[in-house]
Amino acid sequence: MGKPPGMNRFFTRVLAALFTYLMATNNFRVVDAKEYDSRSSTNLSPSDFLDSLMGRTSGYDARIRPNFKGPPVNVTCNIFINSFGSIAETTMDYRVNIFLRQKWNDPRLAYSKYPDSSLDLDPSMLDSIWKPDLFFANEKGANFHDVTTDNKLLRIFKDGTVLYSIRLTLILSCPMDLKNFPMDVQTCTMQLESFGYTMNDLVFEWLENGAVQVSDGLTLPQFIMREEKELGYCTKHYNTGKFTCIEVNFHLERQMGYYLIQMYIPSLLIVILSWVSFWINMDAAPARVALGITTVLTMTTQSSGSRASLPKVSYVKAIDIWMAVCLLFVFAALLEYAGVNFVSRQQKEFLRLRRRQRRNNKDEDMRDGRFNLAGYNKSQCLPTKDGSAVKNAAPALNSQQSAAKDLETMKKKFVDRAKRIDTISRAGFPLAFLIFNVFYWVTYKIIRYEDIHVKT
Repeated sequence: MGKPPGMNRFFTRVLAALFTYLMATNNFRVVDAKEYDSRSSTNLSPSDFLDSLMGRTSGYDARIRPNFKGPPVNVTCNIFINSFGSIAETTMDYRVNIFLRQKWNDPRLAYSKYPDSSLDLDPSMLDSIWKPDLFFANEKGANFHDVTTDNKLLRIFKDGTVLYSIRLTLILSCPMDLKNFPMDVQTCTMQLESFGYTMNDLVFEWLENGAVQVSDGLTLPQFIMREEKELGYCTKHYNTGKFTCIEVNFHLERQMGYYLIQMYIPSLLIVILSWVSFWINMDAAPARVALGITTVLTMTTQSSGSRASLPKVSYVKAIDIWMAVCLLFVFAALLEYAGVNFVSRQQKEFLRLRRRQRRNNKDEDMRDGRFNLAGYNKSQCLPTKDGSAVKNAAPALNSQQSAAKDLETMKKKFVDRAKRIDTISRAGFPLAFLIFNVFYWVTYKIIRYEDIHVKT
């Protein structure tokens, strides 16, 4: 017996209503699950998130580098210089305070469950992640800063990029060429190298823009730092492998204002002071000798002071040439008076020699029996009627007068010769020193200065 048509329509409506109810219920459950997942990810605490990212529950191992057994990790470096100074010529090093920043990508630290684009973490979390083993190849001393807390920064981005910044004070070696001191230009290097990872595992490279930044208003006491910083690579080859290395060269130009005031000008004045003796009377021996010895001793002290702050290098420096020539001029001025005094006293020696020769001649005449009364002027004692004794005495008197005149002429000759030496020295010494100055400053301030700039 068939069902009536009304019953069929009723059952059809009931089934359709039931199907619609079931579908609505399932959609609600799907939407509710999605909302629950989003709420659970949004309400995830930072501690739980960090534990799931790099904690024990994450499976992260800080002993293994990123991309293990894969391509090397590229670490981008840049530095910010806070202070630059304490450049010591004796130990050939310099002190610098920097922010060292390293950036690399670690895929294991990528996240999507946290809404922030980056995470600034406590420095204590550095022990939980892998870090490059960077060190400074030319470092002589270094220290961290922990006032008031460790001066370190750790930032992780969503794509797994890690930014690690640290503040350091470094003492780095800087081999110096002091041949042109104090008109020299020095090149000091900073080398960043990997200690344990070869280039198959780790590669350092400089940041493309702003790899080396300098604090505004940074000044050095004796040097001017050029704006251009020479960036380069210094890959090292050891028995243990090839290791990545990057370097930056700082070009430092010395300012010689201090040395002009403390060394060049005082030594110049001492040399000029030594020339004062040329205008002092040559008979004033105590004054001229005291002035000469004083200038020599002062110049010696000045020369020793110029070498006190410099290393004991085997080559000759520009300041050494200046001090040596100044000492030579001062010593020559002292020797000049010794020559003047010797020449002025030659007439006495000459007269003493003539008397000795006359005495020897008389002794020879007496031995030969050729006694001459005229030599003893005995004719003056012989009485004569016509006054011939007076006539015989006249030649003797004339001979004495001529001898005295010869003595004065000879003395004047030697004195004039000594005075001529002083006159020549008054013009010769300043002229010679002026010629030396022209050659000195042209050589070191123009020729060698240009050569240094071409090399650097």
